[in-house]
Amino acid sequence: MAVGQNIHLMRLPHPVLSLILALACVAGPAAAQNDKSGVAYRWVDEHGVVHYGDSIPPKYARDSRQILNSQGVEIGHVDAEKTSTQLAAEARTRAQRVAQKQHDYFLLSTYTSVKDIESLRDERLSQIQAQQTAAQQYVQSLQSRLTSLQRRAQNFKPYSSLPNAPRMPDDLAQELVQTLNEVHMQDGTIQARRQQQAQVKAQFQSDIERFEQLKVAPPP
Repeated sequence: MAVGQNIHLMRLPHPVLSLILALACVAGPAAAQNDKSGVAYRWVDEHGVVHYGDSIPPKYARDSRQILNSQGVEIGHVDAEKTSTQLAAEARTRAQRVAQKQHDYFLLSTYTSVKDIESLRDERLSQIQAQQTAAQQYVQSLQSRLTSLQRRAQNFKPYSSLPNAPRMPDDLAQELVQTLNEVHMQDGTIQARRQQQAQVKAQFQSDIERFEQLKVAPPP
């Protein structure tokens, strides 16, 4: 079978395919020079048509294919090349498995019982609660300060209804804006601490459940 020559076959009986391949491999000196290995390939095109040849067209070089010997018997298989998306998904899966193994080792080497995990959880939650309480107290002081500044601003335009009211001093306006922005920022901090509390609870609960599983069936 000359290099690049393909036989287009579909649904032929296996003995017929074997005969064709055998005859092709012993077709003469020229065929022997072109295919010294006696190996052929079988692949399927985009229309579902089965092809045989001693080389793979570049168009199908990345598709899956079977390797046949001179008797037409399959002696190997080459999987289709994976796309970048498939490779990335496999890489993520491998990374997740490695991370899980590392975390399992951490759990077994760090804790001796569920009580140890619960103790650390409570300590973390206590720290977050202290930060949240401090932020709440700071917001209360800012609110008092903001109320005082707003009361002062009532004496100036545009808040005063008096026709001869003076324009608000720049330093008072700046202090009002800064205090209001600080209140919003601290409100965001308090909200973030609440979310952090929920995340810590969920993470430690997951660790407790995984720890109990590992204690029942330790990893090899």
